[in-house]
Amino acid sequence: MSERQPRLSRSDFRVFRAIPTRWHDNDAYGHVNNVVYYGWFDTAVNAWLIEGGFLDLGGSETVGLVAETACTYFESVAFPETVEAGIAVERLGNSSVTYRIGIFRQGGAEAAAQGRFTHVYVQRAGQKPVPIPAPLRAALTAIQS
Repeated sequence: MSERQPRLSRSDFRVFRAIPTRWHDNDAYGHVNNVVYYGWFDTAVNAWLIEGGFLDLGGSETVGLVAETACTYFESVAFPETVEAGIAVERLGNSSVTYRIGIFRQGGAEAAAQGRFTHVYVQRAGQKPVPIPAPLRAALTAIQS
């Protein structure tokens, strides 16, 4: 078993997105179910890509496919809280990028949960890996930790 990663703080992230929890996010134990956190990771990264003009859901010839994701939990979050998802680039390769993601309680100093999310860039049509486009690479470099 690997060692648990140290708990990250807001200063470990470059971009933040508020995400409201929903009634059905809570599970039988009264807190947000673990699988929902992975949806928040996906939402934070892809919203940043769309807002930056790097992803057109229907038209981009190059798209990032998820190759790996992981999450470590430190404290529970529950509806009706709003969380803040922080993102930063942890590793930037030729055709892949690994994001560091932190889920914070609104205004919280330390991550309630944190993890990583790796995209491999491919041609949409053939699904063959391609280099990360230059404009996206520049933006990723700007949020690298």
